[in-house]
Amino acid sequence: MLKDYLRLHFIVLLWGFTAILGKLISVPPVELVFWRTLLATGGLGVLLTARKVGWRVAPTEALRLLGVGALVAAHWITFFLAARLSSVSVCLAGMATLALWTSLLEPLLLWRRVRLYEVGLGLLTMVGLYLVSRAELDQLAGLLVAILSAGLSALFSVLNSQLVKRHAPLRLTFYEMAGAGLSIALFFPLYSHYFTEGNGLQLALHGYDWLWLGLLAGVCTVYAFSASVELMKRLSAFVVNLTINLEPVYGILLAVLLLGSEEKMSTGFYLGTLVILFSVLIHPVLDQWNKRHQPKPEAADVLVG
Repeated sequence: MLKDYLRLHFIVLLWGFTAILGKLISVPPVELVFWRTLLATGGLGVLLTARKVGWRVAPTEALRLLGVGALVAAHWITFFLAARLSSVSVCLAGMATLALWTSLLEPLLLWRRVRLYEVGLGLLTMVGLYLVSRAELDQLAGLLVAILSAGLSALFSVLNSQLVKRHAPLRLTFYEMAGAGLSIALFFPLYSHYFTEGNGLQLALHGYDWLWLGLLAGVCTVYAFSASVELMKRLSAFVVNLTINLEPVYGILLAVLLLGSEEKMSTGFYLGTLVILFSVLIHPVLDQWNKRHQPKPEAADVLVG
C-alpha cells in the first residue's frame, strides 16, 4: 500500500512538471499541443493493442469522445499559453481554481443540489485570487488565461465523469487524444492565417525539444494516465483526489527549484496561493464528511425494481 501511495505522489509530481516542460519547448502552444496529442495518441494506441482492449465504439459515442477531445485541446493550449504569458507559479495558482469551477459546473450540468460548503470554499478561493492578482499585477493576463484553462478542465472532468461509466478508461482517453489532435489539425488553416502574425505554422522542433516533448507525451501523459488508472483500482477516490490536489504545490516547488529567480514571487502571491490551496485541499475532506452524514433514505423511499 505504501508503494501505491508513493507512486501516486510521483504521478502527481509529473503532472506538476508539465507547465515547466511547456515553457522549455520552443514551439508555440498550439503546435506544442498538436505534437503532444499526436504522440500520446500513438502511445495509447500501442497500450490498447498490448492490453487487448477493444477499439470499437458506436459512431455517436465516437463523436462525443472526439468532441470532448477538442475541449482537452483548448484546455492544454490555454494552459501552456498561461505559462508563457506569466510564470509557471502564477499559471499553477490560476489552475488551482479547478475545484471552484467544478463546484459551479456540476450543479448546472448534472442537476445536483448546490452544496453550501462549496459556495464558502469558492468565496475563499476568490479571496486568494484577489491576493495573487494584487501581488502580481504585471502577470495578470497569464493568471486570467490560467483561470480560463481551469474552467475548461473542469468542464472536461464533468463531461468525462459520465462518459467513463460507459467506456474503458484507456479506450476513452485514446479517442479523446485523437479528437484533440484532429481538432487542432482542422484549426491550423484559420490559426495560421489569423493568429501567427504572418509567421505561419511553427511545427519544427529544435535542440532539446524532442527530449522535452518525449517526456511530456510519453511520461507525463501516457505513463501517468495508465499508472493512475491502475492505482485507482486499489486506492480510494478520496485519497486519489486529495493527492491530485497537490499538483499546484509540487509544480510551484519544482518551478522555484529548476527555474530559479524568475519563479520567486512576492509575499502576497504566496499568501494568496496558500489561501487557494487550503480551499482546494479541504474540499475533499468536507465532501467525504458530507457523504458520511447525509441522511439515509427511509425504507418507504427506496425504489424497488
